[in-house]
Amino acid sequence: MRHKHLGSVVGSMAVTICLSLPFAVSAQSKDPEAEQIAKRNATEQALEDVAVIDRKVMVKMRDGKRMAADIYRPKSASGKVPTIFVRTPYNFNFWDVKLGAPRDMTHELEAVKHGYALVEMNERGHFFSEGNYDILGMPLSDGVDAVRWIASQPWSSGKVGTTGCSSTAEWQMAVVAQNEPALAAFNVQGFGAGVGRVGPYYEQGNWYRGGAVQMLFISWIYDYGIQNQVRPMFPAGTTQAELVNASHFFDLAPQMPPVDWNKAFWHLPEKDMIKAVGGPPGIFETHMPVATGGNMIARAPNDPAWYKGGLWNDGMKIAKPGLWFMSWFDVSVSPNLAAYNEVRRTAPKEVAEQQYAVIAPVLHCAYTRATEHTMVGDMDMGDARFDYNALVFGWFDRFLKGEDSEIVNKQPKVMYYLMGKNEWKNSATWPPVGATTQEFYFSSGGKANTLYGDGKLAAQPDADDHADQFVYDPANPVPTYGGGGCCQGTAVKFGSYDQREQEARNDVLVYDTEPFKQGTEVSGPITVTLHVSSSAKDTDFTFKVIDVYPDGRAFNITENIQRMRYRNGYDKPLAWMKPGEVYPVTFQPIDTSYYFKPGHKLRVAVSSSNFPRFDRNLNTGGNNYDEAEGVTANNAVHHSGAYPSKITITVVPAT
Repeated sequence: MRHKHLGSVVGSMAVTICLSLPFAVSAQSKDPEAEQIAKRNATEQALEDVAVIDRKVMVKMRDGKRMAADIYRPKSASGKVPTIFVRTPYNFNFWDVKLGAPRDMTHELEAVKHGYALVEMNERGHFFSEGNYDILGMPLSDGVDAVRWIASQPWSSGKVGTTGCSSTAEWQMAVVAQNEPALAAFNVQGFGAGVGRVGPYYEQGNWYRGGAVQMLFISWIYDYGIQNQVRPMFPAGTTQAELVNASHFFDLAPQMPPVDWNKAFWHLPEKDMIKAVGGPPGIFETHMPVATGGNMIARAPNDPAWYKGGLWNDGMKIAKPGLWFMSWFDVSVSPNLAAYNEVRRTAPKEVAEQQYAVIAPVLHCAYTRATEHTMVGDMDMGDARFDYNALVFGWFDRFLKGEDSEIVNKQPKVMYYLMGKNEWKNSATWPPVGATTQEFYFSSGGKANTLYGDGKLAAQPDADDHADQFVYDPANPVPTYGGGGCCQGTAVKFGSYDQREQEARNDVLVYDTEPFKQGTEVSGPITVTLHVSSSAKDTDFTFKVIDVYPDGRAFNITENIQRMRYRNGYDKPLAWMKPGEVYPVTFQPIDTSYYFKPGHKLRVAVSSSNFPRFDRNLNTGGNNYDEAEGVTANNAVHHSGAYPSKITITVVPAT
């Protein structure tokens, strides 16, 4: 997934950009900017003391286009060294042109001190790198060419490992699947937008969820100038020395005029949303001369164009050791876990045993920002700190240097954080060993609307159907409040928050279990099956899973959506609805790990929108992305022996 703040490309060796902010400085206080400059200069000097530094190296790809790279390697090395490779669409210019000082070079310094060369490279079409950007660049060619180039350098041991979070991770899996000999191991962090299709998930790099568009990409594409095809570039004959010198004056970062996405996300038709805020044409809505052809908003979830770019899918086999970092409040933890399990299932046995997963209770790429009281929205996750850097360097010591690593030896195959109980737990598999399923059936007297209604989750389905009805109006969608995601500016607050305000709406159906008598660990996939009807040809259904406290507070845990036209599968013909007919729909499984304390209740809130986390279904049965008008839909959830609407949770027995 993509992240809103460049400084959130965290984790072990990910590229960090520190932006200077204006500070009010009293006469008695020190100048924070001066302190920052002094600290940056000291770190740069320490790096110069221990590293051979080679910046703005233009590396030629097979089609002649050149990618810009900075290289740092140990002065003290007695021989050739392995390389940690960071490839990113984000700005890693070594000079902070706004601050007038070096960028924070802490990660580069750490890598060199650990005995590694670090190569940072900009993806095609970004900053000093040449060519046109496609979604995830051109990773199958550029990624392989970059690895081969690194391995061919006289200082290189021939072993390369990849690392990074978000866009700095998302290109990795497809390149790893090319089985390039020099690429010895990989570390992916918050990598959902690199997963195209795996198992039941056809998200195509987080573009979709259940067939609905995840709107985060619209703001991300604009805010970072991703599709600026007209951009400043240096002449092809500019020397390396000239580029290094020019980097003190230009970092080529676009300065996009700020957009109020609270308003901008409402624009219809959706395909003109970037145009409406003054953004340039490009891969979002325009046919482009790139591998996938651009015009992303017009593609269906199984459009052949998705398979022409850099997305990994489950037809691409991975046979390299992998260290996988995920988080419960990220954009797409379930496809990420499915990818991890797919690699463990299909890789050669030895490599399958070299896959390790860490699943943290944080937002997108916020691993190292965990504290003694890790807050995710308004929920205190407790002390979720973990030494990710130590594990990553131990990982590369094992697979790039061939050294024994005690931290890797002790690491379980799956380490996951149990929210609610706020503790790290270990397992040999995901779902955890010994997990079983439990079903709760939707039940009501036909008045489950709002948290004050009569909706229940029961052990058995109702004998008779008392359908719960509501009106979904695309002009008045249920607003997103919390959940997993990123990159939508101030339009969405991600994390866990009290949902009672949303649950007071008449277009939200609320179903509760009885209070748990014993503490219950729910760790694994959650699957919801609804039996629904609608007056519309096509509409959406959504759900949220919620922990209801004894005092009534209701904190969201996870959520999902399903566009009904895709209910039979994304590789199947579109399935339209007819008024008066009831249709079963099973949402894609969504994973979590949460402990319901005694006295708490599990709640499911059902509606037809979660906006702007997901785009609005206009209910017409048209393309949706090119329509400016919608219609209301009279929607209903049916529940009985004939229509067994239910939620299936994965329960881990107490030990």
